[in-house]
Amino acid sequence: MTDLQAKTRWSTARRYYELLSVLVERNLKGRYRGSFLGVYWSLLNPLIMTALYTAIFGTVFASYFDNSLVNYVLAAFTGLVVINFFNASTNQALPSIVGNGSILNKIRLPVSIFPVSMVVANIFQFAISIFPLLVIVTLWKSQSLLNVIALIFPVIGLSLVCTGVGFFVSTLYVFFRDLPYFYEIVCFVAWISSPIFYPPEIIPPSVQPFLILNPLLPVIESIRQLSLSPGLPDFGLIFQSLLGGIIILGIGWTCFRLWRHLFMDLL
Repeated sequence: MTDLQAKTRWSTARRYYELLSVLVERNLKGRYRGSFLGVYWSLLNPLIMTALYTAIFGTVFASYFDNSLVNYVLAAFTGLVVINFFNASTNQALPSIVGNGSILNKIRLPVSIFPVSMVVANIFQFAISIFPLLVIVTLWKSQSLLNVIALIFPVIGLSLVCTGVGFFVSTLYVFFRDLPYFYEIVCFVAWISSPIFYPPEIIPPSVQPFLILNPLLPVIESIRQLSLSPGLPDFGLIFQSLLGGIIILGIGWTCFRLWRHLFMDLL
């Protein structure tokens, strides 16, 4: 690589980063303008749902969590923050290209910046509101600094999954404007097939092989293992969460690159 090529790539990367920063800031300010709690509203939904699940299922499923209602509460909370992050990131990324079609028709911008900015905005929100609480829970339950550090990896896997799905659904939405209605069903299937309020042990053996197709499953199980178990990190679960994220990201990016040249005629 020549010096000119290196400078060009660096300039392009810096411009992309600057645009991303502007869009992420715009997304967050627009989302929480006039809000009292700001990004901390993202904690309200999982906390309320955790309380609801505990009231309904806590005494039934506590036996699967060392006969501890506290463990069930924490397990339900970790599952909810994962599925809520996935739903928020991908649903916001879905209309991001079409919604900015007027800008893309006037200014030459990297199209990928729009779905990526939606996911990054949710990562920032997650990092300052939910992740510190997960760190506290992990220190309390596992009493291991290694587990706290390892928490970063399933979160990275989750971010990769959301980015890949964001690329895919935002691309499809350019061609199929009925996609949001169908995607509601997809999000419901992802929620019900993830062991959020129920333990994975109760899933029938005939159904369990199909759960491998859910990339959120190893993320949830990895975060729970790190947060609630006193042992060393399960590197197998961490690897599965990262591998699933890489595969989903690869599929989403490939579809985006293949169909991107058709966007401008439809925006």
